[in-house]
Amino acid sequence: MPDVRSARARVRAFFGVRAAGWDARFPDDGPAFAAGVAALGPRRGDTVLDAGCGTGRALPALRAAVGPGGRVLGLDLTPEMPAEAVRAGRHHCGTLLIGDVSRLPVRDGALDAVFAAGLLAHLPRPAHDLRELARAVRPGGRLALFHPIGRAALAARQGRRITPDDLRAEPNLRPLLADAGWRMISYADEDSRFLVLAVRPD
Repeated sequence: MPDVRSARARVRAFFGVRAAGWDARFPDDGPAFAAGVAALGPRRGDTVLDAGCGTGRALPALRAAVGPGGRVLGLDLTPEMPAEAVRAGRHHCGTLLIGDVSRLPVRDGALDAVFAAGLLAHLPRPAHDLRELARAVRPGGRLALFHPIGRAALAARQGRRITPDDLRAEPNLRPLLADAGWRMISYADEDSRFLVLAVRPD
């Protein structure tokens, strides 16, 4: 599928040249990431995935939540981003993988929870990729779609307006998640955060 390949190439190009300065651009996001992980609610001993982990800003909070007996995976499409996670020492919090959420390197039901920060807007096939996340999560497992600022604040930062076809709008996202095998359980779109929690039904 050349369109999908080109979309992935654009994502790699966009983040690859920005990776080295990414944490410096957003130095105050740590508490928001920790709060997002807390809302997801991973438990001691869980296996969790940070999908589109970037520089690994959620990894310390995920590690703290699952404890030494849990497993933390960080997956990103752009090699330069996990490389920055290594430079920041966050590789000690989990296993870093280069890969695509459309083909997760885990068996069916292997994960207890998925944390995905800023991921949805960069997926060329969101329905397919959300379905792949559902495949990898056990029944009753949870998903957090997160961003440290809300849709309106992000649009203003990027110099654009929110349009009705925005996938992150609740009327669009709820059926998208349902079709992919998730049930939305909460939706928050505030200046200080975007956080959607969903569960894979039993």
